[in-house]
Parts: sequence; structure tokens; C-alpha cells
Amino acid sequence: MTAQDIQTEIDDLVDEFDLLDDWEQRYRYLIDMGKALPDMPEDERSDANKVKGCVSQVWLVTERDGNTLSFRADSDAHIVRGLAALLVRLYSGRTGEEILSVDARDVLARIGLSEHLSPQRSNGLASMIGRIRGQAEAL
Repeated sequence: MTAQDIQTEIDDLVDEFDLLDDWEQRYRYLIDMGKALPDMPEDERSDANKVKGCVSQVWLVTERDGNTLSFRADSDAHIVRGLAALLVRLYSGRTGEEILSVDARDVLARIGLSEHLSPQRSNGLASMIGRIRGQAEAL
């Protein structure tokens, strides 16, 4: 994938959320994104895959294919699962360089969600982003 591809994905996300009138509709859409995530096998819901720093339980699995990373995620909380789905969509299939070039907080601000996240969800989101960026840096 190229930087254009990741920018196109960001623009697509922004456009999708721009179609929604208010933050409640955006939350519902985010929850629907989370519902669309494939279920994570029970054996992957391990401490090794658990994201530290989240009030909700969040699991993140990283798969490497050459210099590309893909992510799978799950959570026991609907909105957090939706946030995880958004991050999976944004970052999966990308190189470490591409992942590090994107500020997910900026994307969330552009789609109008960041100002509506509770401090706990913001911290959990930061933990998920930190884990993904750490994996990208490790490449």
C-alpha cells in the first residue's frame, strides 16, 4: 500500500462519519463497526494479547507478513470494540512506516469523535494506538 492508499482510507472514514448528523449517530455507527469485527477465538483472549491501560478488556493480535502488519481486535465494551475496529481498518495491511505516518487522534478529531470520548475511553484508545505504533516501530 502507498501513502495515497492510507490517505484515501482516512478520507473515506471522514466522509462516512460526515454523513451522520450528530455524535449519537456517530457512536451508533462506531458500535456497528465493532459488531462487524470477526469474533476472536477464546485462546487469543490471553494476557499476552490484552492491551494494558484500558478500563474495558481489549485484546489486540498482530500478524506480520513481510514488512506489513495486520491487526485483529476484540473488546467486551461496544464503543471500545468500535474504536478497535476503526483502528484495525485504518492500520491493517500497512507497513511500519505507513502506520507511524498516521496520527489516529487526528483522524478521530476529523470524524468528530474525539471530543465525545470519556477520559477512560481516551486512555484506552491511547493504549491501543501505542501498542500498534510499538509493533510498527519494532519492524
